[in-house]
Amino acid sequence: MENVRTRFAPSPTGYMHIGGMRTALFNWLWARHNGGTFVLRIDDTDRQRNLEEALGPILQAFRWLDMQWDEGPEIGGVHGPYFQSQRGDQYQAAIEKLLSAGLAYRDYDPPELIKADREAAEKEKRQYLNTRRSLELSDSQLEQFEAEGRPYVVRFLVPRDGKVAVDDAVRGRVEWDCGLISDPVIMRGNGTPLYNFATVVDDAGMQITHVIRAEEHLSNTSIQVLLHQALGHELPVFAHIPYVAAPGSKEKLSKRKLDKYRKNPQFKKMFDAGDRVFSRIGLEQSAALDPVMVEYYERIGYLPHAVFNNLARLGWSLDDKTEVMSRETIVDSFSLSRVVKSPAGFDPDKLDSLQLHWMRELSLERKIESSLPYLADAGLVAGPPDDLLKGFVGRLIEALNDRFKLFSDILDYDDFFLDDDKLSYDEKAFEKRLRKPPEAVQRLKAFRERLGSIEPFEAPTLEAGLKEFVEQNGIKIGDIIHALRVAVTGKAVGAGMFETLALLGRERCLNRIDITLSRLD
Repeated sequence: MENVRTRFAPSPTGYMHIGGMRTALFNWLWARHNGGTFVLRIDDTDRQRNLEEALGPILQAFRWLDMQWDEGPEIGGVHGPYFQSQRGDQYQAAIEKLLSAGLAYRDYDPPELIKADREAAEKEKRQYLNTRRSLELSDSQLEQFEAEGRPYVVRFLVPRDGKVAVDDAVRGRVEWDCGLISDPVIMRGNGTPLYNFATVVDDAGMQITHVIRAEEHLSNTSIQVLLHQALGHELPVFAHIPYVAAPGSKEKLSKRKLDKYRKNPQFKKMFDAGDRVFSRIGLEQSAALDPVMVEYYERIGYLPHAVFNNLARLGWSLDDKTEVMSRETIVDSFSLSRVVKSPAGFDPDKLDSLQLHWMRELSLERKIESSLPYLADAGLVAGPPDDLLKGFVGRLIEALNDRFKLFSDILDYDDFFLDDDKLSYDEKAFEKRLRKPPEAVQRLKAFRERLGSIEPFEAPTLEAGLKEFVEQNGIKIGDIIHALRVAVTGKAVGAGMFETLALLGRERCLNRIDITLSRLD
């Protein structure tokens, strides 16, 4: 397919919604699959908003996911400007064309009269259609209203004697009865365009060939098709993709329902992870970041490709079984024909599974480099990281193995970076493993003596030493190893016990056991 041009046109809200990012991804993929052009256009009609501050997170989301746009902000292009607020002359020219052809008109009906018409239609249980009173005004009345500066809006004149239809690339044939469509306002009296009109002018001006967007825009399509036809444009291909649903439901994922999502078992885990990370690194924006936003996943240490892979699977599939896909496979295989109609459920567990897969593919060096900033932000390390610190972090990550799923997971093992006297204890674990068992203190004291003589102080010899201790004392390994873990890490779970001891080293292990014993005494 030649000269494919797709677009994504967000409003600068200050964040990038995960559902919007999926829509953008499908546009980007279709353009890349066909060797075409992906346009990023900004619908910034709200001129009160700080554009730079509001646009930044959107552009960063594209950069983080390595989804470069071909035309748009910071790049430009031959079909600019790419900000709706800078395209006023093009909207005005299109309005004049429609007015001159009698395909639009100035409507002087005051809002209270239109409200009364709507209420009458509702009372009579009939479809509301505007009455077109302004079309009955004489030339002298129109001149008078203009001279008075009477407020008006510009409405598109819907041809109510026919039908309008599109062959949607996802939904199939869709038809509307124009006799049931009210004349839409396309421009306010102050000269600002409304969405349905502005997007038609922009799509035509930027030569967009495929309009791929969320299914809630399907209801707008009838008016947009009529406007394209009235302005003499070639129609783009429309493809209305399923919305992204909240976990475990068919309800559209919405930022307005965050309190409800916190009660969802799958989403609660993600909220808790974010709260834990943001509190540790002192992120000022923590209150504003949540799992509905792309930035959340970047901030807590997901891999961009894990999110990319997951988004690609929300409403599209390669086949009936493949989940894990490289970027190249997704681009090469993407097609609108395999986009489904039903809601695409966002599954945090599936995302975590993809994250674990792609994390396993990552080099140790990359894991180290991406973990260090979290340690620095949490105040666990100071100054530029040297080779000694990098080596230690690398050994810890290797010991954690699949427990290390996110870069921020390194913060869960702060006990490796704290001074011995600053170690905090999980009180429930301390009580269960050290206070309650009657022999816990004596066993811990005895094994402390054994630790002092094990050579070399490495995981294999430490494991052999513990097994020998257990056999000699006629106890089970669980009778000592859990108490030992709490004593040296303060936690009930963590990396492998023997790798943990080796990482901490003999001196720190002995010192921490002594501190624990003094706490018990």
